[in-house]
Amino acid sequence: MTKKVLIVDDEPNILILMEQVLEQLEDEGVELLTATNGEEALETIQTEKPDLVFLDVMMPKMNGFDVCNTVKKELQMQDVYIIMLTAKGQEFDKQKGNEVGADLYMTKPFRPKTVLEKSIEVLGLSISD
Repeated sequence: MTKKVLIVDDEPNILILMEQVLEQLEDEGVELLTATNGEEALETIQTEKPDLVFLDVMMPKMNGFDVCNTVKKELQMQDVYIIMLTAKGQEFDKQKGNEVGADLYMTKPFRPKTVLEKSIEVLGLSISD
């Protein structure tokens, strides 16, 4: 079964960067999906059921906290691993991320190597450098 990673961000440069960082996973058969707002993200999560979601917090239509809360609490999709990406590194935001069910919280700017390593770990892949 194909593993899927969804990248959700309204900032085109972040989407491009994330796709470049994670393109190595495509060699392992991982499908990369993108969304540019919260509503699109929620729709994609429900239809595609990605294994891993990189979810921006500040987005149009629906913020990342609301998307995460809907996926984890309302839809009970516990097998979707959600990593919140945000420029806000305050403790309050991390706490809010935990409350809505986020599995991990990463602040921007993030290290591309960290994103790739975490993705490999979450997806259970064995990739050698």
